[in-house]
Amino acid sequence: MEKSLFRSTLELYVFGFFKVPMIFFCRPRIVAFDEEKVEVKIPLRRRTKNHLNSMYFGALAVGADVAGGFIAYDQIKRSGNKVSLVFKDFTASFYKRPEAAVHFTCADGLLIKKMIEETIATKERVSELVKITACCPSISYEVVAEFTLTLSLKSK
Repeated sequence: MEKSLFRSTLELYVFGFFKVPMIFFCRPRIVAFDEEKVEVKIPLRRRTKNHLNSMYFGALAVGADVAGGFIAYDQIKRSGNKVSLVFKDFTASFYKRPEAAVHFTCADGLLIKKMIEETIATKERVSELVKITACCPSISYEVVAEFTLTLSLKSK
């Protein structure tokens, strides 16, 4: 049985509060989640705005990190094994100013699941590129930014 979006968001808040305060500060919310895909929303508020009234690029980085990391975190938890998760690099392409709440989508869940299985079986570090897209659906579904992060997993 899938856990609720509320419970997923609550887990994310608790993790952010105790481990990565910047996540908690930006208040991301899980709006869609399954084994293959996660969609995270960061509201455009005073905390996440820049001087041009669009989303600050640091908040955009948090959204990309959470979208790629939460799906991996959840699948690691489901595996019942101890696997360390880190992003080795981060590439971003910005196309348009995000002037509303931004939705970050990562659809690499099956790739991440395969990575987890591989690192558990081999005990070796496994790294793959994970793609995240960002859009402002309240304005348009046009992509405002794309992110590519290298996810690195290692079984403990």
